[in-house]
Amino acid sequence: MRTPRLRLLRRSWTAVLTAAGSVALLVSGFIATPTSAAEAVCRVDYTVNQWAGGYTAQVKVTNLGPAVNGWRLTWTHADGQRVTSAWNATVTQAGASVVAVNTGWNGSLATGGSAEFGVQGTWSSANPAPTDFALNGVVCGGTGTTPPPTTPPTTPPPTTPPPSADCGSAVVCSGFEDQTGTTPSGAWQFAAPDCQGTGTAAVDSSIAHSGGRSLRIDGRAGYCNHAFVASTTNLSSVGPVMYVRMWVRHITALPAAHATFVSLPDSSQGGRALRVGGQNGALQWNRETDDATLPAQSPAGVAQSRPLPTGSWQCLRFAIDTTAPKLDTWLGDEQIPGLHADGVPTQDIDQQWLARTTPPRPTTLRLGWESYGTGDDTLWFDDVAVTSSPISC
Repeated sequence: MRTPRLRLLRRSWTAVLTAAGSVALLVSGFIATPTSAAEAVCRVDYTVNQWAGGYTAQVKVTNLGPAVNGWRLTWTHADGQRVTSAWNATVTQAGASVVAVNTGWNGSLATGGSAEFGVQGTWSSANPAPTDFALNGVVCGGTGTTPPPTTPPTTPPPTTPPPSADCGSAVVCSGFEDQTGTTPSGAWQFAAPDCQGTGTAAVDSSIAHSGGRSLRIDGRAGYCNHAFVASTTNLSSVGPVMYVRMWVRHITALPAAHATFVSLPDSSQGGRALRVGGQNGALQWNRETDDATLPAQSPAGVAQSRPLPTGSWQCLRFAIDTTAPKLDTWLGDEQIPGLHADGVPTQDIDQQWLARTTPPRPTTLRLGWESYGTGDDTLWFDDVAVTSSPISC
């Protein structure tokens, strides 16, 4: 999302994979139609998070035509927007023209298949959604608009009821709106399970995914500098599949060394943790008892995971089967191939993970930061849910 976590050397390989404000959301669909035929061949969904002078956009391209092995999506930023960075695709801009090219792991699109990538950029006078997408040279039609600029979120006035975390009757359903001070309290308590250093946790009323509050962790490098905030709810009865959803935002790319930001004490491991974090620049699961990772920490394995984009809220979800050694992980609506374990060993993904066949039984949810070598980070968590039923973003 314990005993000391880095008493043994961690694996890493030297080629590290590279990958503020309130959220304004728009999804615009564009259908690509060949000039010589009427059938649609692609769809592009463009989702914008925007603030004064800057934005991020999540782009989903769906192939509705014949299967392709390699894709190239182009569009025009006609109002002076500039792309400054990207993830899950190589994106370049020359003048107003933008070109996004697949990475090695997401270039094959079957009919009906899709790939998602993100961009971050700047704008000045306006930030309209592109209207001229083209996939592999086939022009897309349609129009779209972008929401007006937004200002950084502030605490709602007393007369405004706090928005719900949209998770119904989940065992844990928290947007941290019940927190009244800057120190986590009540259903959320500060925790440093092994040793306490300089990492800190606070309730933040200046940045939130929804409402007026979030949980902020200022994590510091080095094992003893970890800091977590733990839910006081006992999760032992959640299941048979435990579904967890959270919105997370951070400022520093996941490091090459191992780090954790979600820790789930696991009774099947004698209280040691199932851990969600990163290594070699990509998201990973780690099991504390035997240090097994999902995916395998090789170039081929890590390439099947994803980075955790910085500077914007990301919806992270996972499902843990408490009756079998199975789990699944989604970033937004994308199932991450390298973070999927179905009980059948898959090369470079879960052979090591499946060496232990005892099903997990998480009992607690802890959110924070633990770096086993190098790497500071600041993270925010919001709209957290734990439930026995599937839950969406």
